Amino acid sequence: MTIALSEEFGLYFARIPLETSAKIVCGNALEIDWEEVIPVRHVSYIMGNPPFSGAMVMSDQARADVDFVFQDLKGSGVLDYVACWYWLAAKFIYGTSIEVGFVSTNSICQGEQVGLLWQPILDRFKCRINFAHRTFKWNNEAKGKAAVHCVIIGFATHDAPVKIIYDYDTVNGKLHAIKAKNINPFLIDAPNVLLVNRKEPICQVPAMRFGSMPRDGGHFIFTEQERNDFLKKEPNAKKWIRPYTGAQEFINGYIRYCLWLNDIKPDELSKLHEVIKRVELVKEFRLASKAAATRRFARTSSLFCQIAQPKTDYLLVPRVSSERRKYIPIGFVNANVIANDQVLTVEDASFFHFGIISSSMHMAWVSYVCGRLKSDYRYSKDIVYNNFPWPENPTEKQKQAIEAAAQTVIDIRAQFPDSSLADLYDPLTMPPDLLNAHQQLDKSVDAVYGKTNFQTEDQRMAFLFELYQKYTSLFPPEKKRRSGC
Repeated sequence: MTIALSEEFGLYFARIPLETSAKIVCGNALEIDWEEVIPVRHVSYIMGNPPFSGAMVMSDQARADVDFVFQDLKGSGVLDYVACWYWLAAKFIYGTSIEVGFVSTNSICQGEQVGLLWQPILDRFKCRINFAHRTFKWNNEAKGKAAVHCVIIGFATHDAPVKIIYDYDTVNGKLHAIKAKNINPFLIDAPNVLLVNRKEPICQVPAMRFGSMPRDGGHFIFTEQERNDFLKKEPNAKKWIRPYTGAQEFINGYIRYCLWLNDIKPDELSKLHEVIKRVELVKEFRLASKAAATRRFARTSSLFCQIAQPKTDYLLVPRVSSERRKYIPIGFVNANVIANDQVLTVEDASFFHFGIISSSMHMAWVSYVCGRLKSDYRYSKDIVYNNFPWPENPTEKQKQAIEAAAQTVIDIRAQFPDSSLADLYDPLTMPPDLLNAHQQLDKSVDAVYGKTNFQTEDQRMAFLFELYQKYTSLFPPEKKRRSGC
């Protein structure tokens, strides 16, 4: 390290091993009072790379740490472990000139964590982001290095004279420095807009819902071969078996099947002995669950736990999709196909709605606002869809232009019946005609927003954040929706 430091700065340094003025305190940084380790008046900088651990995979000790640190913050159960260091650092530097810089998982700037964590950091502790490295792939010389996508965020209670966003062509790509007027928690040069979980869209558009959740231990679900084998034993069950799809099935072009017994009469069910066996297995599975809610659903073991199947044809949005794709594969699905909880559905959607959420405008919003599963997009109805600022008062002519462009996208897809959406939207195999159709759709969508000169996603996001502020500035969250959208 001494040699590496000397080479980096062109001067000889002999700082390691630490022999003078060294004070190393071993302990849990989330339990120790930082002021007892070093008085705040002696601190100029706080820096580090706190442990990476997502909210869903924490150890019991990490969960206890989060509960201890955020005991006065409602909803903190969704926060990643690293958020604890941001919180304690923000409290520690309040009213000082201390500057902080942390390497963190990029999830801290995505999805519902942004509003929950950064709102009090900005408002209660008066912090401002002064520099940021956008997502890059973590790389170090340690054994078993973490395979994570990271950001670096520098913040203080004062604004720096010059704010810098460091951007990368790809997660392993070339670095670019961009001067910014303001850096918001999404690491965009835009106002400090913080999105909340919303139960309804901010604009007058059809509601988005989760698909139906079986929670059945797999006993209601069939592959095509399994369905055929089952029907040989129980041919009268055919009318109760429906096509079944989720994100993987929809994107990769295959179908599964499920027992869908919503409207079956008791006397009819009792005659289907093989179906009854499946229902009994589902009941056993649910009763054995550690979750009390799942055990309660054992009372209705012939049904999915959560039923939200659209009654008409619907628009399907996969909840998880690869970040490699320029567009998330979205499509219309027949009402007979049961959508599972790995997708989101929009009933009564038109080609206009399909066109908007299949556009680069919406994809820019997705790429910055949604959470991630590793680096893949994790689409959320409450954060992404319900907060999205749709075009304001589009004319009938503008709607028709988008609908026509959207129809062209669907028509060109249909020209490749043997290709899955995964094939059609892979950047290496996407047909030129389909790419051109999407680009024409993008132009129509940009036009309805009154903007046609976007050069980067950052410009789109700055525009969308301003539009979001305009739409939401006159009403409190969840109370009413803008009527002009």
